[in-house]
Amino acid sequence: MTKQQSFTKIENELLPEFRRRIGTAESTEDVKKFYVYTMQELFNRVFSGKIDLEYEDVVLLPDQAPLFSFNKRIQGMEDFTSVWNSSDLPRVVSRFTDSALKNLKHLEKNPAKTESKIRM
Repeated sequence: MTKQQSFTKIENELLPEFRRRIGTAESTEDVKKFYVYTMQELFNRVFSGKIDLEYEDVVLLPDQAPLFSFNKRIQGMEDFTSVWNSSDLPRVVSRFTDSALKNLKHLEKNPAKTESKIRM
């Protein structure tokens, strides 16, 4: 039986700040930006500097499946694939993705809210 790593502790540490950020987002682009920043922080903690996730390395894809994507540079790294396939990291990333998409869709449906935040 193989040992599976868990990153739920890191998720729980990052989640409050992530929710605060996306909750105060003024546009869908802000939500996407905060999502990427959180993924960068998650990867910094998970990979302890072995993988430097750059802004362009992860994308939130609200109208596609899968709902997020890592570029080929990241997917081709052995450290990434070994951790991705032997841990709960895919589920952690999916939960952050789901939260971001819910907020993104809410902002898309309520442009008046976005406009009022911009005016403040």
